[in-house]
Amino acid sequence: MSTLDLAGYLVAVLMTAVALWRMPAALWGDEEDRRRRALWGCYAGFAAALWTKTEIVRTTLNDSPVTDLAVLIKHYTATIAILAILSYIVAIYGRYPDRGAVPRHVRFARLVQRVAAKASVATLILLTVLFFTVVDRSVPSDRFVSDHAGQPGATLYMTVFYVYLGAASAVCAYQWKLATADATARHLRVGLSMMTAAMFIGVAYTASRTLFMWISVVDQPSVEFADTFDKVTEAGQVLLFVLFAVGASLPAFSTGLRRARLWRAQARLHPLWRELMTAFPEQPFAPPASLLREVTRFDTPADLRVDRWSADIADAVEKLRHYAPGHLADAARTAAAEDTADPDERGPRTDAHWIRAALAAHAEGVPAGAAAPATDPRQAEDQEGEVAWLVRVAAACRTIPAARTTAVLAAARAGEAAATPNSPEQPTR
Repeated sequence: MSTLDLAGYLVAVLMTAVALWRMPAALWGDEEDRRRRALWGCYAGFAAALWTKTEIVRTTLNDSPVTDLAVLIKHYTATIAILAILSYIVAIYGRYPDRGAVPRHVRFARLVQRVAAKASVATLILLTVLFFTVVDRSVPSDRFVSDHAGQPGATLYMTVFYVYLGAASAVCAYQWKLATADATARHLRVGLSMMTAAMFIGVAYTASRTLFMWISVVDQPSVEFADTFDKVTEAGQVLLFVLFAVGASLPAFSTGLRRARLWRAQARLHPLWRELMTAFPEQPFAPPASLLREVTRFDTPADLRVDRWSADIADAVEKLRHYAPGHLADAARTAAAEDTADPDERGPRTDAHWIRAALAAHAEGVPAGAAAPATDPRQAEDQEGEVAWLVRVAAACRTIPAARTTAVLAAARAGEAAATPNSPEQPTR
């Protein structure tokens, strides 16, 4: 097996993996995912086309009763994949409010919409007719372009397919280049750049091979030159599909990483959230359940659930202020300083000690009173920063033993008593 054949298998596996990965969202996702069903159809179509180019499938089909059948199937599936990607281009870039001037790229997408389906059907019909009438299929071929170089029938057949493929590649390159310039997220900009580069390679691939086929009709090339040209351009097509598959997957991969971070945040926040919601059962919409039950509530997206838990924790802490001793913040800061010399770790541990001791006071059944001072206020830059802080607090809470919490609570009460030695006796909090 040659290096090029091995690369063919690898890129076929890669495109198949992308198609399988994106299939659930395309078929059963929300409205936005359904609009990407066309893009998934492109992945699936190109995956099928790439498998027909692999050595085993190619030789098996070409040696079948229908000589060179792999070529026809490859072009069928590739044409359908191209129609799918053009439909995606229209769905994404052809929408615009009715009022006002319509941008150029939107007008272009709408033009594509009007001609894409008709052009695809015409291409399929013409390819079929030419394949069975003018292409010399007396001997099965292994590399169709190099084996049929100089033959007018095969040249006409391939020209029809390459014109369709090249035009579609140019359309995609044009739209994705414009989208790259407008993209703000780095992962989206990189992904679109890779897809644009892939389409420019596609234009060069189709132009060079069309030119080679027609020149070969006039001047028959040597077998060595034809074979080398075919392998070089095939290597370029392998690079094309690698760039396309990776570039198209980057935004989805970034989304997957974000979801993974959200699931991890849920797992880390859940013990603290559940303990606080158990202390104040009237606060949550539903009684707190196990982590597995919570993360399998598919009616609530992960990001909304994390935001809700963060708000629940903040509300519960605010309620705990009415059960905490007035000097608990000072005692928590002292305990955190004793636990670690790292200034970055003292903040989360201070909050953790405060929450633990306040929960212990609440569990003792002390009556609610005036709100005790909280720990040093922080200003998170955004919701993600707030979640990240709460995750650190929750992690610190898990490392504080009950005896340590009892000692911090006792120190806070002692500090409160020492600060008001002559005041009338008050209920202990």
